[in-house]
Amino acid sequence: MKPMKKHHLIAWAIWLSFSVNAQIAQDFIINTNQDRKPISPYIYGSNGQSMDRDENITARRLGGNRLTGYNWENNFSNAGTDYFNNSDDYLPYYFNLPAGQYLQPNAVLKTFHDTSLSMNCYSLIQLPMAGYVARDGNGMVNEGEVAPSGRWRNVFNLKASGFSLTPDTADNNVYVDECLNNLIAKYGLSSTASGIKGYALDNEWAIWQYTHPLLHPDQPTIAEVIDKATHLAGAIKSMDMNAEVYGAVDYGYASHLQFQDAPDWSNYTAYGNFTNAFLDAMKDASVSAGHRLLDVYDVHWYPQDFTLSTGETVAIDDTSTARPVAEARMQMPRTLWDSSYVENTWIGMYFSPCAYIHDLQHGIDTYYPGTKLAFTEFRYGGADHISGGIAIADVLGIFGQYGIYMGNYWDPITGYISSAYKIYRNYDGHYGTFGDIHVAATTDDYRTASIYASLNSADTSELHWVVMNKNYDSTLVAHFSIEANTIFHHAEIYAFDQADSTLHYRGSLNNMTGNQFNYTIPPLSVYHFILNGSPNSTTEVNKDNPEVNILPNPSNGEFIIENRMENLPLHLDIYNTIGELIYQTEISQAKTEIDLSDHTDGIYFLTFTNSQTRFTSDLVIHH
Repeated sequence: MKPMKKHHLIAWAIWLSFSVNAQIAQDFIINTNQDRKPISPYIYGSNGQSMDRDENITARRLGGNRLTGYNWENNFSNAGTDYFNNSDDYLPYYFNLPAGQYLQPNAVLKTFHDTSLSMNCYSLIQLPMAGYVARDGNGMVNEGEVAPSGRWRNVFNLKASGFSLTPDTADNNVYVDECLNNLIAKYGLSSTASGIKGYALDNEWAIWQYTHPLLHPDQPTIAEVIDKATHLAGAIKSMDMNAEVYGAVDYGYASHLQFQDAPDWSNYTAYGNFTNAFLDAMKDASVSAGHRLLDVYDVHWYPQDFTLSTGETVAIDDTSTARPVAEARMQMPRTLWDSSYVENTWIGMYFSPCAYIHDLQHGIDTYYPGTKLAFTEFRYGGADHISGGIAIADVLGIFGQYGIYMGNYWDPITGYISSAYKIYRNYDGHYGTFGDIHVAATTDDYRTASIYASLNSADTSELHWVVMNKNYDSTLVAHFSIEANTIFHHAEIYAFDQADSTLHYRGSLNNMTGNQFNYTIPPLSVYHFILNGSPNSTTEVNKDNPEVNILPNPSNGEFIIENRMENLPLHLDIYNTIGELIYQTEISQAKTEIDLSDHTDGIYFLTFTNSQTRFTSDLVIHH
């Protein structure tokens, strides 16, 4: 986080003390030449069969507890503890299949992928790894029918030969490679336009004994899941070498740490956490196989229960719209990256700083370089409240900034969650999208606001940024400075806010000068700026300069510019909070007196330029 100048702290404190409608001045710097990297198109994804067409999603995952016990031969599945360990035809019912298709092989997976193709989406499909799937749809499985029993079928990775598009449903076995052969026969390999691109190695292994106590009653060991993952990944690659394999499909932080206190964790403590142990094992197995077995390290992330200042513990990813919960919800995405943030949960209490993405990426870089990183389930709650929209807009920006390969929201994308997706994927109602090249964007205080910027690879004179004001009560007086080899002339603006979840066009800016402008962003809102310009060589924009001081600051409007710079003269432009140029002069001596006493109380922005430098400073006027 950028340190704040002492005089800014004083000025802003005084300004807030006398402001009737509280305002917070905040600097944002966008540098189009720094931290350039592609933004994966697949971070704007979902789970399940919802259409999400208005949200213009890019990736769809078919996974979860239901798919652990899914039998591709007849489409029966087992719910585990999600619903009384029931084996039934819920999936074909959920997918609205005609009765005649209920028993057709792979009908559920095919219907899902057909929808993905119609939406031009990447399909990620979960395959079984726990050892058994439902044999029938005859309802509740009781404790006396724990696997293996007549209510289950054995799952084997390899049949190796004798594949049939109409498999034998009377035997006791189902085969993963025969399932894949059935899909490839219809859609082609993953390298084709219609092929299924990715397969997940089951779901949330570390808690099978809780989610599927009659399918996998014993707590899994690390050795067990490494062995199962290696063989299932090998089966996938034997059928489709270019298909992407996703694992370990971790359910959360306790699994990441010690695989839910696995019985054999003591054999792996030298790795520091389960993630590292698994990555190293998959790398070794890949070396033995002669090709990569794991393409994407796959995790799920849900905020933990949060302890409020009152001592009450609350669920952040629920529906609560109470202000303390909403405020915590908007801060908790920082756990993904910000080592200065300590969330008030068991993770923050015992494992801070977390900065989860950095931790995972360090493990990848150390133990299996080249593996991609995905969050194939995430949710922050508050779908019907602006705090939920801000949290998800923040998370989608984080995914782009930190190179996440895929992100899939869990639950229907509705309300303010829909708004968060649209601000990146359909901000104008005509499928206008955020850029696909990440560029650097920084600000002074991430508690107050977040910002994410990008360029359009098809036209790098098109610059985007999404900025959010997380304050309940304070207007954000934003000062945007752009460091670029392009002069930007014009901006179009779209936003959603606490008033309603609909995205609105907020007009345009045409008075931009010097690649900077001021804009007032209301409390609890998310704004998308789209700028267009022309290539040009511009001078770098910096914040403040120790050789130039404003005295006094705050002032009553009469102040002195004290200058110790050698490369004079400096041209001075002064702007108010809505971006209007109110004063200009040349600074060519050690002290220059300026009188703005006829201007109203507030924050003003001073821009100093010459052929060698450009920098800005803030001034508070208070009569």
